[in-house]
Amino acid sequence: MLILLQMNYNSEDLMTELSFKTARSGGKGGQHVNKVSSKVLLIWDLQNSNVFDEEEKALLKDRLFNRLTKHDMLQLESSEDRSQLRNKEIVIERFLNLINESLIPDKPRIPTKIPKRIVLERLDRKKKLASKKSDRQWKYKP
Repeated sequence: MLILLQMNYNSEDLMTELSFKTARSGGKGGQHVNKVSSKVLLIWDLQNSNVFDEEEKALLKDRLFNRLTKHDMLQLESSEDRSQLRNKEIVIERFLNLINESLIPDKPRIPTKIPKRIVLERLDRKKKLASKKSDRQWKYKP
């Protein structure tokens, strides 16, 4: 069920660095949700990871800055399913996809030149609009 992109790291080693916590989950299920801990919280320590080198850690920290705690811990949770096992699979899949997307390097921006025809069209539109507005003004002649 896990969908993995092409990776430059060993996902088994990365899986050993993950820790999980479970909690009771709200939502559908009636009395079942009151007695079963089906919500899964995934916790991963970015700074103490042995899978990535310092350059990759810096890239991950930069890309995931809004998801990291102040101690550089990534926390993801899933409570979509009634099954704890299924929620664990979902959160692992989300984690691996997030890491893969964060490690993809940005494409360099290639600056483009605006064609002269486009510039001239814009200037022509500006002239027409300016003349339209100047025609609206009341001209006082003594």
